[in-house]
Amino acid sequence: MKSRIVRIEAVRLPACVVATCLVLTAAMLIAAGVHADVPRSSSITGRVKIEGARPKSLHISMAADPACAKAHPSGVNNDDVVAGSEGGLENVVVFVSQGLPAGGFNAPAEPAHIEQKGCMYEPHVVAVQENQKLRVVNEDATLHNIHPLPSNNREWNKAEPPGSTIEETFPREEVAIPVKCNVHPWMRSYIAVFRHPFFAVSGKNGAFELKNLPPGNYTIEAWHEKLGKSQQTITVGAGETKSLDFVFKGSTSN
Repeated sequence: MKSRIVRIEAVRLPACVVATCLVLTAAMLIAAGVHADVPRSSSITGRVKIEGARPKSLHISMAADPACAKAHPSGVNNDDVVAGSEGGLENVVVFVSQGLPAGGFNAPAEPAHIEQKGCMYEPHVVAVQENQKLRVVNEDATLHNIHPLPSNNREWNKAEPPGSTIEETFPREEVAIPVKCNVHPWMRSYIAVFRHPFFAVSGKNGAFELKNLPPGNYTIEAWHEKLGKSQQTITVGAGETKSLDFVFKGSTSN
């Protein structure tokens, strides 16, 4: 018995038909609330600095709690203004405030983290997307609580025994939410919440980077808890990396 070979030839569609199908598919995904992954290679890098006299740091004594005092026998200085020798300013939230298209952005699956360590919040400033999980871990051998004080989100206040973990989310954008510990009044931090992923918190030497931006015209804002806000506009093309620096003025006297 002879076998029969059946040939199946691929059908070549005109380029215009293929393009139309792709556009219709993308439109259907957007209508369904699904955002297709589009390559975005543009970015903005820069540095935040402080010029002039820096606000005087306040010394914090932790003698009221033996566990805290053990971690810092001589106490610590507050971390409201942290700057390097050349003025690079840490803990500044830099983000796109205008210019992005309307629509939602999926929250990352990976949670953001805050540690209560040495009776301080680490990091001092954290930024998350709307509905992204925020995981708070108590690394200390003493009771803490975490108490955000939002104006655009739900307020909550949770006790956290040693070694425990709390997870929460924030559904609405807010820059920035002050956080305190009712047990240890010197413990303060901030949580910035965004509807989009185009934000950063300046690190050592004030460096920051906004990655994976679509090309466009943007207003970029920098926020600091003590020194206020600053805005600049910038245009980035596809595949471009642009540089943008912010300078905050320090206090006129200490």
